[in-house]
This record gives sequence, C-alpha cells and structure tokens, in this order.
Amino acid sequence: MLRAIARVRFSKPRSRRWPGSLDSGGMATIPLPHLSSGKVRDMYDAGEGQLLLVTSDRMSAFDVILAEPIPDKGRVLTAMSAFWFERFADVAPGHLISTDVADLPFDDPDPELAGRVMLCKKAEMIDIECIVRGYLTGSAWKEYQSSGTMHGTPLPAGLLESAQLPEPVFTPSTKAEAGDHDINVSFDEAANLVGREMAEKARDLSIDIYQRGAAWAAERGILIADTKFEMGLVDGELTLADEVLTPDSSRFWPADQWVPGTTPPSFDKQPVRDFLVGLGWDKTPPPPPLGAGVVAATRARYVEGYERITGLPFTNWPGVA
Repeated sequence: MLRAIARVRFSKPRSRRWPGSLDSGGMATIPLPHLSSGKVRDMYDAGEGQLLLVTSDRMSAFDVILAEPIPDKGRVLTAMSAFWFERFADVAPGHLISTDVADLPFDDPDPELAGRVMLCKKAEMIDIECIVRGYLTGSAWKEYQSSGTMHGTPLPAGLLESAQLPEPVFTPSTKAEAGDHDINVSFDEAANLVGREMAEKARDLSIDIYQRGAAWAAERGILIADTKFEMGLVDGELTLADEVLTPDSSRFWPADQWVPGTTPPSFDKQPVRDFLVGLGWDKTPPPPPLGAGVVAATRARYVEGYERITGLPFTNWPGVA
C-alpha cells in the first residue's frame, strides 16, 4: 500500500502565512497551494510533480508545540538533510532537487525562506516508518525493561540502557494519522503493510544508510544511537525522502559522554526536555514558557551537531546571520 507524501487538508488551494523564526518575529507568504503542516514542516504543491517543504523553527516537546521557536533550527535541519542527501547519492536516489530559493516556482521569495526550503520530487510514500536502532534506548529500552524484547524479539539478559546492540536492527513502525502515535510493528507486520519485497528493500537500504552515516559521525566524535527514515517511490524507484539523519529524526550522542547504564546528552532539544521535566509540567497544553537561556542553549546544541558532523561552518548556510 502506498500513499502520496502530499495529503491535501483544504478543499481549495490557498496560500499560507508561514511562521518565521523568533529572530525575525515575522511571517512569510508562500503563493503556492498549501497541502499540509506537521509539527515542524509545511508542505506546498510546487507543480510539475514537485513539492516545496519549508522547515520552520517550531519546537515540540512531549507531543506539544511550544510557544517559542528555536532560531535557525529549521535551517539546521535543512542543511543537515542536504548534506546527507548529497553524501548518499551513490547509495540511494533522494527526492531533493534544490535548497536554493532562486529555484522556487514564484518570484521574490521572502528572505526568511533562505536556507529552510527543499524543492523535492513528489513521491508515493510507503506506509511504514523505517527505523534503525544501533543502541538500546528510547522506546526500545522501555520495552526491554518490561519484557526483555525489542519489537517482540528477545534480547540477551542483563543489557544496560544505551548499550550498543550487536548489530543495527531494523524496527519499523506504522505511520500515525495526525494526533495519534506511531505503533511499533514486527518485520512480518510491516511486510503485510507494504509487501515483503518492498519491506526487504526498505530494511536493507535503511540499515546500509544508517551504517554509513554512523561510521562517518563516529569519526567526528558523535554516535548515532538510532534514526528514522522516510522512503517512497519516484518513477518506480525506492527513494530517500523527507529529512535524513537530522537531530529531529535521530539521536546524536557525544561519544566521549556515552556510558552504558546512563542516558547520554544529545545534540537536539535536550535543554528543552530537561527544563520542562524540571518544572514538573504535566505534558498537556498549554506548555510553560521557555526562558531565553533555554532557547539559546538549544539552538547551540543543534548548530554544534551540524558543524561537528559536516565539518562546515553553519554561518555559511543561506539565511544565517
């Protein structure tokens, strides 16, 4: 079963006022039919079999979108994905066409869009999330604690939180509708959803890309604990789509702070999570406001992760002051 990555939520094409970053405090008008919005990305029909993905600075925690954006977060995610799409081009085709605002199908794009747009090929997305785990953490650790299994498969006794698995494991999940949660499924269940041949291709490609990315990151002092890929068909070929190995789709740990039995800090929203947990927030809207220090620390974590993995100064990315 396949579904289009663009799912229309409005009865008529319409432009959408797009929330800009905290720094700009402004909005950007995009004169294209708006298709959908997620927690972070907004999607538009760019015509001729193409989509425009705009990555905002919105921040969510515990499934709640916070009031304060993280300046330049959307640019970090776009820059990181662009880096990996190029690096993996010899492994799998990617849906990315361009991140240059000059290639957008309308005139005079708002300067705030610089560095946060991805013009992409439209893909028919497969109905599973392609998750690869290299370490025992997150929901896999919770399952292991309760049943000694990961996605229903028994694991050796006595493993510690954050322990490295003997080899990377493909642990797919369903794709939830808005407001719902993804559900972990076995490989056989995934095969029932998308067909066994497609499931095997997605599994093999996901593990290959994870291993290549993890090896690259490890040489730069970062462990990729786990990650989630999106894949779809473009002209009948399985294609890497959406974001790739970003701080939002993956857990990046500093290698020098990895100690089995603990939860290492990560290059993502860790300062936000720590702040909110410390407040004792009940994880229901409205969320408490973030202080300026938490916002700044979170931005710094995203930027450091990008620079360490790519070796590129973030200030060189379009739109970054």
